[in-house]
Amino acid sequence: MDTRPGRTTLGIVGTGNFAVALSKRLTMAGYDVVMGSRRPEARQTSLGLINGCLCGVELTSIRECIHKSDIIFVAIHKEDFGITLKPFDEETQGKILIDVSNREYRYAIHSNAEHLASVLPKASVVKAFNSISAYTMESYGDSAGNQKVFIASNDPGARAKVGDIAKTIGFRVVDMGGLKSALFMEEFVLKVFSHWKVPLFLTFGIFNLWSLYIVYIYFIEATQFSWEQVFLKVLNKPLCMTAITVLALTYLPGQLASICQVYYGTKHRPFPRVLDTWLKSRKQFGLIGFILATFHTIASALMMSPTYYSSWYHKVTITVPANSNLSSHLVLPVSQAWMVWKGEAALLAGLTGFILLAVIAVTSIPSVGESLNWSEWRCVHSKLSLAVLLTTVGHVCIMGAPGWAKAGPLKSFKSITLLSILLPMLVIVLRLIFSCPPLSGYLRKIRRGWERGSGYQVVPSASVYNTNETSKASYTGIPLEASCECDNSARGQLPCVTHKTVTANSQCDCSV
Repeated sequence: MDTRPGRTTLGIVGTGNFAVALSKRLTMAGYDVVMGSRRPEARQTSLGLINGCLCGVELTSIRECIHKSDIIFVAIHKEDFGITLKPFDEETQGKILIDVSNREYRYAIHSNAEHLASVLPKASVVKAFNSISAYTMESYGDSAGNQKVFIASNDPGARAKVGDIAKTIGFRVVDMGGLKSALFMEEFVLKVFSHWKVPLFLTFGIFNLWSLYIVYIYFIEATQFSWEQVFLKVLNKPLCMTAITVLALTYLPGQLASICQVYYGTKHRPFPRVLDTWLKSRKQFGLIGFILATFHTIASALMMSPTYYSSWYHKVTITVPANSNLSSHLVLPVSQAWMVWKGEAALLAGLTGFILLAVIAVTSIPSVGESLNWSEWRCVHSKLSLAVLLTTVGHVCIMGAPGWAKAGPLKSFKSITLLSILLPMLVIVLRLIFSCPPLSGYLRKIRRGWERGSGYQVVPSASVYNTNETSKASYTGIPLEASCECDNSARGQLPCVTHKTVTANSQCDCSV
């Protein structure tokens, strides 16, 4: 091992897959690595240290590993903490131990890192690298896998040193604060599509409801299609209806949140649990809607012909005049020609909405989303989303309006086209209501911190910077209860037991 001055020696307790991948990455980043094992002689052969990537790694006992390193990665399971590390309580005094382990089960009272801290109380325990897989660790220079390293520790100095190591080997660091955050960090990696379960379940239910209704009106009430057309022609209808319904569900919770804020007159009151979960699942709803819209677009393109969409094309016929063999004129239909206005307008609105939806979907890619500033991101997800709903509703209206006019007002409500746009129309109406005075200004005040009945005035930014020294000197602050209205009944929030004040440049803080 290279022992030149200036090089940092890092220890790794454990010789599993993650420990080996970590040692390779640390070695290539210029660190000296010492791996500690309970049976170093036996692991010497199995690890194959003749490998070029591990030629600079020293394999030794755990005691020797701890002795040679001030920063040590603990790459063993929680069950082995006590047996393996407890005998080295004195040796680890003042050293930094990095716990990279994960729990086997999602729910627990204490994290693995807290357990390690109780086993070795004299060391500074840091939770880090548990969200990085061995494959990602070994894929040096590749963007595969998660590239964020979450770090938590009660020792700020230890957090900083581990963060420097993570940055050196090519990861992005997210500081999670104290060691209590380790419980969340370990739970996070055990979640399996946690935000996708509800959207997928609701989408499946909505699709089944639309499918049953379509089967009823097209096969039971009236036979308009053959069963041979179920696989594409008929299936395309519930896909389209489900797509527009899911898109409406993507943007509806934002309007419901606005209603709650206007009703309560504050932004500090927590939303109902259902609405809060719904708001956090908007990305998933939007992506599901985009996937369904993509499938509908492809299926419609495959069926785009006068045979499937006869009402979209001009009808061309040949008339054979009456003669000795024919008692009257014979009209023979031939292949239809160009589209009528309905077909072209419906295609234009549908394609415009799909392209705009694709633009919104692209911003969900992390590399694209991170390149946008807040104003750009808000423009895409606020203004473009309204344009998507408008063009989508327009696409459906163009296709269904001629049928509504023929059927009359009562029978029109049985039409799948009319039923499918009711929810999107509700979202559009709510968006317009909250975008126009007086509610737009009222909602803006609430979201800037104003609260109804508090007596607190939201001062425009220009006024804050233009105040003279006399007004600044006379400003003594506002009691926290009057300006923040701390909700002491909220779950997990500490009550305000002392008087606190908030100035123009400070934030509300209900902690004690």
